[in-house]
Amino acid sequence: MAAEWITVSTPEQQPVNPRVVIVGGGPGGYEAALVGRRLGADVTVVEAAGLGGAAVLTDVVPSKTLIATAEWMTIADRAPELGIRLDGTALDGAALDLLRHRIDLAAVNTRVKALAAAQSADIRARLEREGVRIVLGRGRLDGPSRVLVSTPEGADDLALDADVVLVATGATPRALPEAQPDGERILTWTQLYDLPELPKKLIVVGSGVTGAEFAGAYTSLGAEVVLVSSRDRVLPGEDADAAQLLEDVFKARGMTVMSQSRASGAVRTADGVEVTLADGRVVEGSHVLFAVGSIPTSRGLGLEEAGVRLTASGHIEVDKVSRTTVRGVYAAGDVTGVLPLASVAATQGRLAMAHALGDAVAPLSLRGVSSNIFTLPEIATVGFSEAHMQEQGVKYSVSMLPLARNPRAKMLGVRDGFIKLFAHAGTGTVLGAVIVGPRASESIFPLALAVKYRITTDQIAETSTVYPSYSGTIAEVARMLHHRIED
Repeated sequence: MAAEWITVSTPEQQPVNPRVVIVGGGPGGYEAALVGRRLGADVTVVEAAGLGGAAVLTDVVPSKTLIATAEWMTIADRAPELGIRLDGTALDGAALDLLRHRIDLAAVNTRVKALAAAQSADIRARLEREGVRIVLGRGRLDGPSRVLVSTPEGADDLALDADVVLVATGATPRALPEAQPDGERILTWTQLYDLPELPKKLIVVGSGVTGAEFAGAYTSLGAEVVLVSSRDRVLPGEDADAAQLLEDVFKARGMTVMSQSRASGAVRTADGVEVTLADGRVVEGSHVLFAVGSIPTSRGLGLEEAGVRLTASGHIEVDKVSRTTVRGVYAAGDVTGVLPLASVAATQGRLAMAHALGDAVAPLSLRGVSSNIFTLPEIATVGFSEAHMQEQGVKYSVSMLPLARNPRAKMLGVRDGFIKLFAHAGTGTVLGAVIVGPRASESIFPLALAVKYRITTDQIAETSTVYPSYSGTIAEVARMLHHRIED
């Protein structure tokens, strides 16, 4: 961001009870609202779909709930290996039959949507308890200090004057011109939860995080899955070792991975779909899911008319305290394109509101932000990637151990996964980490602390761990990076 954007916000710059209008009720919006109320502002949240936004209603919460069900299916597959037999007698007294677990997708989706609705209701109740005003409708800027709201009833626009405006409208799935979603056979990830039964053959277009998560989940649920990737491997932007391990697991579970195959369109057939590739090949299936990225929800919001600058991709330009190019107008979350994580959106929202209302803030730093891919196994990362350090010429050391050697993993029948640490070659400071395995999202936290607070591998190695536990391998990997002082 341009240096001239950086100014100092003080309490004297705001009214005693400043009016804050937040457009968008996702993580960036509702977290900002809570900070605003704590700092004494009059806060209004404008939301069209429901509190929690896409993250709660159609993205993070429902997808991870679906994946949690798929994980149980994967665990059940290991039951015989652990000595568990699921035997039962038929009602007519016939011979014993092995009870095979199967998925009832309609029931799964009912639970998925119920959990999402419950989470949304909890967020709304919390905001109302804190005194936040909630307006259902679509908000757009009418200049830098007013928001107009189109309500569902179609009445005249409601005008909300504001001393501070925060835009947190998120993003929506990208659709190919030759593959328009119909919600039945040609799908985006927001439309999966109305499927009445498991697809016979699901084609997933896109091998990034979203594509990999859904491809893996539906494979575990029992569907035949074809993953179409335009790149040479799954998860091209992630750690190479982690991506290769996951692709090997996918193939071992029966998934077909089509590398270097770019989809150009899709059409419905009598009982399914046909996906056309750029080289002319056609892939047939019962359903197709397009996971080819997202576009920021920034059109029709009056942003440019108010002077807010957008990038070529349509994202709102912000600085490290979430200010836009217009004084008093802030933005947070996926609409900014900073990093498409709910945790980052929430952090941006909190920073924006604290800065706008004169509280002390530290600029956004992505150094200690951890991320997780909810595949089976999960892939969690924090800090610098190995590819980034190689590109930048950083002198680093790396150590890695497979989880298969871990006693806890052996007890649970876990064979796939590893823990990898990157440390500065001279100081031993932890620069980054990758964990692949069950619940990697939970195990990455201590390494996120290590990266954020510049802890050394020796300090990790000297800290006791529970035996047996996955964390024991974290300490062991750290010990491998110890450099003995030579005379």
